[in-house]
Parts: sequence; structure tokens; C-alpha cells
Amino acid sequence: MNVSVVFIAAFFLSGCMYPKDRLAENRIPYEDQIQSVQNAVDNYQEATNGLLPIKTRDMETPIYLKYPIEFSKLAPQFLSGPPGNAYESGGVFQYVLINVEENPTVKVFDLRIAEKIRELKMRIQAQGYPPFKDAISDNVYTLDYEKLGYKGEQYIISPYTNNNLPLIISGQGELYVDYISDLFLALQENGQKYEEGEDILHILAEQSPVVPAYALPYTVNKHNEPIYMPK
Repeated sequence: MNVSVVFIAAFFLSGCMYPKDRLAENRIPYEDQIQSVQNAVDNYQEATNGLLPIKTRDMETPIYLKYPIEFSKLAPQFLSGPPGNAYESGGVFQYVLINVEENPTVKVFDLRIAEKIRELKMRIQAQGYPPFKDAISDNVYTLDYEKLGYKGEQYIISPYTNNNLPLIISGQGELYVDYISDLFLALQENGQKYEEGEDILHILAEQSPVVPAYALPYTVNKHNEPIYMPK
């Protein structure tokens, strides 16, 4: 969950060098840009006997953040350079791979989520402890934002529905985005039934080029409705 302050600062400073029209382009996960990276990854893997152009991350890194693409391994032989919407080019997306064992697939996650979580963490650290508000599930809580100096609730814009997604916190003080409303809509749309205890977060990653970063695990209840995965 920890995000490097230097990394985030460098990302936002690089974004400031681009004009507003260029910045707008860099904040959309264009399918053609993702496909161009996918082609480069496929060609790299074929040329290197199955290796993947990824950076090394700790084994405990959440799965959707675990395999960031290292563009220096792709350019210039397999790709002219990082896409404009990649953070390396001043964009807001980190390109990652999922399903690395069976079918390495290029996805992105929105670094603005990481920045918002970093902002909240700094306020919590300045206060000295997390201001828990309401318990919404076992070991899952909302935050008292007034105690953190905010005038109202803080949200993340969903990359799937554009709805406001609340931020939640575990009893251990880890911050997450709450994707439960997006999962509810996704389950209604696809009509598929899942087993109680089965992790369903992958539904969001499969239907979009954007992965659900900083998420708790979710499953379904007996009515096929999304719930937080019991501990």
C-alpha cells in the first residue's frame, strides 16, 4: 500500500510540463495505446523465450499492482516509447500486467488513486491515529473526515461507472477504495452466478482496461450480491 513520495512527486511534476489539451489526452485509457503495448509485450516475450518486461516488486504487493511494465525493456526494439497516457510520458496511468502465468494481459491503473490515498495517509500520520467512524463490515470502517480537516466526504471517481466511490479503512489502518457498488452493477449486468467465498474482484478487471487498484477482496452472499470477503 505504501506509495513512494518521490515517485508520486515526480509523476505530478512531469504532468505539469504538458499543455492542458495534451493533459486531457493523457488521462484517458485509450484502447489503441493499450493494444500497442500488448503487441510489444507479446513480441518481447516471444523474442526472450518467455520473459516479461516487468519491474520487480515485493511478493506481498497487491496482485493488480504487482507487475508494472518496464518500458525501457521494450523501447526502441518493440515499442517506440511509452504511450502518452503512461506516467513515464506525463500521463496518469501505470501500465501493468495481469494473468502473467497463463495469459499476460496489459492493463492500467489510475495513479490519481494512489495520490489520493497518499494524501489521506499523510493527514492520518499527522494526526497520529486513524479517525474511524462507522463499522460497515468485519474489520472495515469509514473515516471521520472532519477530524482529518476535510469539509466533506472524500471519494474516488470510478473508472468503470464514473460514480463516486468511497474510501474505507481496515482496523490495521490500511486504506482502500470501496468498489462494492461497481461490483453490484457488474453482477446485475452479466447475470453470472458465483459461489459464496469466491473472489469476484476480477470481474472489474475483465470488463475494462483499468484494474481495480487498492481494493479489498470481495465475494458474494447467497443472493449473489457483493460483500466484503470474510476474514
